[in-house]
Amino acid sequence: MEKELKNELGKIIIDEEVIAKIAGIAVMECYGLVGMSSRSVQDGLADLLGWDNISKGVGVEISEDKVQLDLNIIVEYGTNIHEVAHNVMERVRYTLEKNVGIEIITIDVNVRGVRVGDAN
Repeated sequence: MEKELKNELGKIIIDEEVIAKIAGIAVMECYGLVGMSSRSVQDGLADLLGWDNISKGVGVEISEDKVQLDLNIIVEYGTNIHEVAHNVMERVRYTLEKNVGIEIITIDVNVRGVRVGDAN
């Protein structure tokens, strides 16, 4: 499903994939984050997604005029998980409302893993 915006000139249709990609990029700009994780973790392991697949860590549900997001992240060990998740929510909400002009109902953040930095 896509998000449809109307104005006096016509309508704009924004695909879920576009919303997911913009949200994923906004998430990756947050401090304390190692990366995004896939929404479907069949084997129980949280795998980091590359930049090409960043939207796979974002679930988008569009209903009427509102959008619900489900974000799957992996945080860095030693950071305050609550604070990182809060920053992710605020950053994504701001980015989508400012750049796309859509209203977000809820942003659910699922912390799928904690990664310890490389000991090189």
